[in-house]
Order: sequence, then structure tokens, then C-alpha cells
Amino acid sequence: MLHKTLIASLLGLALVGCGQQDPQAKVSAALTDGVLLPAYSSWQEADRQLAVNAEAFCAGNADLNAARQAFLGAQSAWAGLQPLLVGPLAEGNRAWQIQFWPDKKNLVQRQVEALLKNKPQLSADDLSNASVVVQGLTAYEYILFDPNLDLAQPEQKARYCPLLQAIGKHQQALAAEIVGEWQAKSGMAEQLKQFPNERYADANEAIAELLRVQVSALDGLKKKLGAPMGRQSKGIAQPYQAEAWRSAASLANQGAALANAELLWHGSNRDGIQSLLGEDQADLAKRIDDAYQDTRQRLAALDSPLVELLADEAGRTALNELYDSLNRLHRLQESELAKALGVQIGFNAHDGD
Repeated sequence: MLHKTLIASLLGLALVGCGQQDPQAKVSAALTDGVLLPAYSSWQEADRQLAVNAEAFCAGNADLNAARQAFLGAQSAWAGLQPLLVGPLAEGNRAWQIQFWPDKKNLVQRQVEALLKNKPQLSADDLSNASVVVQGLTAYEYILFDPNLDLAQPEQKARYCPLLQAIGKHQQALAAEIVGEWQAKSGMAEQLKQFPNERYADANEAIAELLRVQVSALDGLKKKLGAPMGRQSKGIAQPYQAEAWRSAASLANQGAALANAELLWHGSNRDGIQSLLGEDQADLAKRIDDAYQDTRQRLAALDSPLVELLADEAGRTALNELYDSLNRLHRLQESELAKALGVQIGFNAHDGD
């Protein structure tokens, strides 16, 4: 009888063990369902609204302000994906179809004008065959916000609307394609939850990539802030190197990206990357929490557009303090967090910018 009881107990323990997920797999699955998929779905919906609004605006059923608000929504949703760029959107040059930055030579303006000169009745196929410079949100922003354009004028609206509509449709189709690849059988979402697969040998590889992308995104935020501040040009401010200088949304984009980076860290239910740290690493977790809070608060305290802040000493001081805060956050994750999780960061997409 004792022998049978022992066998039953051991069998029960074995079954419990088989049903348990390792911590990395649990976090990867939780982040997929609680952070990544919702963010990609929000981006898809924002791009759908962008396309719908472009049609309405060009048909005279929506005003310029509504068109601009739809753009800002799409741009914010895209900015929020920066810390989450794993899988399909990070491949095949697709991200360049959404945003062209940095644009150091004002290629967006030049190529938009050249395209419309050659193709005044632009079609969707014409846009698909054109450069990525004119396919995305940066070109859309130029049309709606450039100070030298005025779409309230009927002749200008007629000139630029075909491209506006084509970009809206292109962004909507691209977002639908990407989200479809996430949701498909054996697609990206499943690959982040079922191991091994063709992308990840185990959950450790998935967590490592999520951390690398987050670290790369934080580095990218530093560059997007530092470039207009003149940190790459001997201290001479470069306001037209701001990510979204035309729409005055550069700092709002920073906020959207930072929010999702922090969400990846915490998770939607305290089940993010932070949960992989042990009790002996509580000090590191607190320092990263504090760094996120400090950066978030400094960003929220800036009540003027980036370009305006660059124009006076107090604004520049506040921007430098924000940059330093962001740098501390980036370094904590790039070095100490990566070491704690056993992740080699290596090359990132912003190296060499």
C-alpha cells in the first residue's frame, strides 16, 4: 500500500512539473498577450482611421484639423511600437515604409514634390513603386503640416490629396499585413509563446530579443532627442532634425515610446521583464523603476514643443536634464539589467546613426 502511495505521489509531482512554465516562457507569453498584441492592434486601428480620414478629408467630408488629428493618432501609435519592434515589422525594410528619419537632407519634401510633378494623378501602384521616403507618415506629415503648404486652398488640396489618400491606404494595408503575420497559425504571437520554433530555440532567446529591442529603442529615443539638441553637431542646435518638427509632436512621440517601454518592463499585470529579477536584485529593479519615473516626470513637465524649447536657455537646460535622465535609464538596462538576465546586447539598429 505504501509502495502504491509513493508511486502516486511521485506521479502527481511529475504531472505538476510538466504543467509548469519556466519563468521566461511565462513572461514572454504574458507580454505577447498583454502588451505586444494590444499595441499592434491599436496601431492597425489608428492606420485604418488614417486611411478613412484621408478619404473623408479629400471628399470634403472632414476638415483639415480632423485630418491632422488622425495623423497624430497614427504617429503616436507608431511611436509606441518602437520598444516592441520584434518580428515582421523589424524585417524587410518595412519600418522605413512608415517613417523616414533622420531626414538630414530634406529628402521628404524634395521627393514628394518630384513624385507629384511626374505623377499628378498618382495611383496606389505608383506609390508602391516609389521610394520609401514618400510612402509613410513623414511624407503625410509634410503634406498636412509644412508651413509652406496650405491644404485649405482648393488647388493645393487637389494637388496633394491623391498622395495623401495613397499613403493612407498603404499604411492601412501594411498594418493589416503585419498584424496578420502576428496572429497567423505559427505566426509571431505563437512563436513568442510556444517553444522551440523556427525563430526561437527557447524562451530565453525570446526574452533576450525583447530586451535588446527595448534597449535599442531607448537608445533611439536619445538620438531623436540629442540630434536636434546638437549633441551630434558640436552643440549647435538642429531643430529641423527633430523627429516630428512639422507637427510639433516630437516630445509626444517620446512619451508614447517611453510608456510602452515601461509597460514591457512592468507587464500589464506585474508580469513583465522586471518579474524575472530575483529578490537579491531588488535594488536594480528599484533603480530602473525610479529611472522610468524620473524620465517620465521630466518629459511631462515640458509644456512647449521641442523646437521652441531649443530657442531659450531654460528650455535647453530642461532638455539636457531629460536627455541625462533618459541616458541613465538606457544605461541601466543596457549594462546592469542585461547582465542580470544573462543577455548579450551587441549591435542595435541605431548604431552608426
